[in-house]
Amino acid sequence: MFPAMNRDLVHLPSAVRARLARLGANTAHAAAAARVPPSDELSTEQFFTFWEALGASSPPDVGLRLATETQVHEYDIASLAALHSPDLGTALAKLARYKRLCGLKDMAIDTKAKEIAIHTTYHHAPGPMPPRLVDASLASLLVLLQRGSGLALAPKRVELTRARSDEPMLMRFFGCPLRFRAERDALVLDERLLSTPFVTHNADLLQVLLPSLDQKLAPLEQGSLVEQVRAVVARRMSGERPSLAKVARELSLSTRTLQRRLGELGVSYQHVLDDVRHHTALRLLRKDDVDVNEIAFLLGFDEVNSFTRAFRAWEGTTPHRWRDSISLWRDRI
Repeated sequence: MFPAMNRDLVHLPSAVRARLARLGANTAHAAAAARVPPSDELSTEQFFTFWEALGASSPPDVGLRLATETQVHEYDIASLAALHSPDLGTALAKLARYKRLCGLKDMAIDTKAKEIAIHTTYHHAPGPMPPRLVDASLASLLVLLQRGSGLALAPKRVELTRARSDEPMLMRFFGCPLRFRAERDALVLDERLLSTPFVTHNADLLQVLLPSLDQKLAPLEQGSLVEQVRAVVARRMSGERPSLAKVARELSLSTRTLQRRLGELGVSYQHVLDDVRHHTALRLLRKDDVDVNEIAFLLGFDEVNSFTRAFRAWEGTTPHRWRDSISLWRDRI
């Protein structure tokens, strides 16, 4: 039910695909494009491909309708824990804590200037979140908060990284101003809403749910060091090969301690570095305006041939051929 620790797995239940199909989505095409396995466990890249293909071949409001037509008994366990919280602020905190059980992603809650901005980041994202996945995620969050509070809550605004599109449809649903070409996809609320009580509060049910959730979350928390290392390496990926010593210093650890703790988790620093390089390469190759030579430099390779050899080991083909295959796929959908 839950992804293994630190593996790039996102669960896409067949029940969700069935609901999307009932809403008129071309799930067969999307599942074929993403090569969805029988286990329903996808890499983040496959998951994004599924939603990209779905958006290209389905009604534009499919993500919004998925949010409204998903019933409470169909919620995942993290959403149920949030729904039965005493108030809106506690619900958001529970979502941020337990949604990690559904895949390697972080739901951030940023407070600034009396506003609360909620946005999600996938650890292994190959590029921006597909628009219909953004719609479904933000709409599902709003619907959950409305069901919990029993109120027709409206956000202060919705921020979207995409160019201006579907504006009337999105404004009808969210009932608030939209900000396009933003730095993140986020639902922004007035800070005063955090104290809004939930009519669905159920303390007895939470006593049953939370110990089980905490037990499942424990291995992920123990392995969070890997994600911290990934984050530092990704930040420093700008023409240098980040050394173990530099990463350890940024994490306030000695080099030996960092090596030992990574070893206890069954990974090496070189493995983490290669993984970050791999996913960064895929993300940059999706951008037609970034030259392969420039990508090799940004990833810290001494020459483009070294990058090509590494990429062939990762993907079984060259960077140029991989980029051409992605462009061809986009043209077809």
